[in-house]
Amino acid sequence: MNTLKVGDKVPNFTVNDQDGNPVSLSDYKGKKLVVFFYPKANTPTCTVEACNLGENYEALQKVGYEILGVSADSEKRQSNFKNKFNFPYPLLADTEKEVINAFGVWGPKKFMGREFDGIHRITFIVNEEGVVERVIDDVKAKIHANQILES
Repeated sequence: MNTLKVGDKVPNFTVNDQDGNPVSLSDYKGKKLVVFFYPKANTPTCTVEACNLGENYEALQKVGYEILGVSADSEKRQSNFKNKFNFPYPLLADTEKEVINAFGVWGPKKFMGREFDGIHRITFIVNEEGVVERVIDDVKAKIHANQILES
């Protein structure tokens, strides 16, 4: 896995959100951006993490953060996930893994003794110029917003 590190410039991308609208990194130029990657919509830990960010959205916005959630789920699955929990931020349907590969979060994982390739639960804080300012690779789903706000 070749994950982006602090100081790396994020390559521009354009991927559809849950409603089929194109979203690009360049849309966030001049803004601080939290990009969180999660393995699969509507699974227990992913739901806890996404809900924690939704519940703390105002606090995150107060300090200037915009949020993007990313997984390889379809637009329909992302739309169902967003609507079910009323997330105030977009979810990218990165079915072709354009953003996932750009950030380098796809790689070998272990779960219940099984090895497979998948999305690693990692969050990137990207500054106003599109440069990685911080990487959170030990995401704690229940307190993820606090992890972000600690910086």
